[in-house]
Amino acid sequence: MRAVLVINSGSSSFKYQLIDSDSEQVLASGLVERIGDENSGITHTVEGTKHRRELEIADHTAGFAAMMDAFSEFGPSLQDDPPTVVGHRVVHGGQRFFEPTIITDLVKINIEDLSELAPLHNPGGLQGINAAQQQFPDIPHVAVFDTAFHQTIPAAAYTYAIDRAVAERHRVRKYGFHGTSHQFVSGAAATFLERPLADLRQIVFHLGNGASVTAIDGGKSVETSMGMTPIPGLVMGTRSGDVDPGVLLHLMRHARMDVDDIDNLLNKRSGVLGLSGHTDMRDLSDAIDAGDDKAREAFDVYIHRLRLYLGAYASVLGGVDVIVFTAGVGENSDVVRAAVLEKAGFLGVRIDPERNAVRSHDARRISTDDSAIDVLVVPTNEELEIARQAVAAIS
Repeated sequence: MRAVLVINSGSSSFKYQLIDSDSEQVLASGLVERIGDENSGITHTVEGTKHRRELEIADHTAGFAAMMDAFSEFGPSLQDDPPTVVGHRVVHGGQRFFEPTIITDLVKINIEDLSELAPLHNPGGLQGINAAQQQFPDIPHVAVFDTAFHQTIPAAAYTYAIDRAVAERHRVRKYGFHGTSHQFVSGAAATFLERPLADLRQIVFHLGNGASVTAIDGGKSVETSMGMTPIPGLVMGTRSGDVDPGVLLHLMRHARMDVDDIDNLLNKRSGVLGLSGHTDMRDLSDAIDAGDDKAREAFDVYIHRLRLYLGAYASVLGGVDVIVFTAGVGENSDVVRAAVLEKAGFLGVRIDPERNAVRSHDARRISTDDSAIDVLVVPTNEELEIARQAVAAIS
């Protein structure tokens, strides 16, 4: 069996999956969490059964040792049948990485250097890489970058209109994120429709706690809503999305907020949470049903921004063949999907309410048979996409 171990590392946790690269079946998965905390532990899932252990995990190296013990005890054993490659999710590749890359010492130096652009994500990813390489020193390790899929965006779309010298000196430009998800979903949509990916103009909405939308022409990203950081674009669970930069200057001057205050505001106290006190769309819907005006307004702001980007990206693409919804909210909220597309009739979009109401883990069409644009719900699978890219990199 050719298996791929996929690692998604954060600063205090990491998720993992062991995937058979031939059948693409998940053989085991798990979560090592609260690294460095007294309440740390590991959850290992195999054949549908979860095995939970509370134990002290001081750092990522200890976390990987705990993962190896879980594989040994609950299976499948990685000592007896090690993976052929380890694929690592790395958030920021800057302008340097535009494809899955075999990890060398030089690559790790570059990932560390790019931590300036992703201080909350790249350091954790690098810790995971180092710990995994200690466990599997003789197996190739491949970095798959969230930003890589968006490297095809043209200069007109990724350039900010600020002083060129300042922008170049500080690497200021749009990079985009969620690229692994957008790449997987757009390919899966083409497969579902049994049409060549190269022939399709797609708008993909990745709607979770973090949210982004990407215009994809012939399988290539040509515009995306997130920017140099994951803050801009759509209204998210706790992030603001687009906001007038002058607002931040105003708050710094008159509310005496410093850089850390602004960072905390935009990343953790804004979005749906900042407007309503809720982050989960289900809780927001319950609050609306209970007559909460702030919740209703938060929903309206959320939907308005989605509609705004739908129209803009239809223009960027010069027409749309497919609209796709994915991730937690996109896959599960028929109310959000219906509201986004309520005014898209001018594009020829027709939604079938019964199809839209179906809950399923499978890709499905929610538009009518006579809709000018196919509207799909396609579950994302970033781990499988990382596994595929890791195998491709060593092939």
